[in-house]
Amino acid sequence: MESISVALCTYNGEEFLPKQLDSIKQQTCQVHELIVCDDGSRDATLTILEKFKASVPFPVHIHQNSSNLGSSKNFEQCLQKCSGEIIFLCDQDDVWMPNKVEIMRAYFQRNPTQDAVFSNAQIIDQRGLKTGNTSFNQIEFNQEAQAKWLAGGSFEILLKGYVVTGATMAIRKNCLPDLIPVPDIIPELIHDGWIALKLAIHNQIGYIAEPLIQYREHESQQVGLKAKNERVSLVDRFTRTRDDKLSRIEKKYQDAKALYLYISSLPNIPADVIEKIEHRHEFYSMRAQLPANRLKRIPPILKYVLAGSYKKLEGGKWWRPILGDLFE
Repeated sequence: MESISVALCTYNGEEFLPKQLDSIKQQTCQVHELIVCDDGSRDATLTILEKFKASVPFPVHIHQNSSNLGSSKNFEQCLQKCSGEIIFLCDQDDVWMPNKVEIMRAYFQRNPTQDAVFSNAQIIDQRGLKTGNTSFNQIEFNQEAQAKWLAGGSFEILLKGYVVTGATMAIRKNCLPDLIPVPDIIPELIHDGWIALKLAIHNQIGYIAEPLIQYREHESQQVGLKAKNERVSLVDRFTRTRDDKLSRIEKKYQDAKALYLYISSLPNIPADVIEKIEHRHEFYSMRAQLPANRLKRIPPILKYVLAGSYKKLEGGKWWRPILGDLFE
């Protein structure tokens, strides 16, 4: 049986940390070590961790950063300090279901070619009450998307937007050298997004549809599903200025260009992956350079509508950006 590490990053987490630690302690399949990297907490976080360390039969290694690294870099170093063959990423403010480790470990045993897996999550509020929503529902990872993922479409799905929640992810330690350090391509592409995207290139990341954590949404979290799921409303599209619209499209274009240049420079990238990121780059280049004359916009927009680009790359209500490109 593979050894299990938990990589927990903390920062001023005293309010919710005890429940998370207790949920790790209560797992039906005991972990082999807990690695904690604290990013300069000024509350009772370290006291809580020391107390927990004395109460469990497995080792707890607590590392204090000399300076604040931020969430992504802190996770990066925490993962590298883990010795287990399977590493579970862990946020300080969630709660694990009792069988999380058991189910995910079994997944790896059934799927030896997969280097990572993520799960669904039950959304809870600041008080720990269920909202009635799940992460898969919130990010629109529905049955159609799940079927596409299983059919080898994970990379294309991830290009469209945020899907993998790091707090639900576990990875094999032996794949870390290919994932870390996290490249500085796009500011928003932090550790969990990069790990998922890189592994999806060769379809090496799977999912479990069952919620295996309670994911807490609250005001003080550094990153979260709410911030990554913002969409431009139909009203916004027709009330914002054209300069505002173009600045957002320009950002998408620059991000698509940066991703294309970086990934296409890596070794052993499949041709179909290069084709997808190149097409995405060209699509946002077209949108960023649409002329002011609305009639002249029709041919380039129609070309990408017929190619299915808006639906593939924008997702959701993909017809909205078509209307915006035509009329804004």
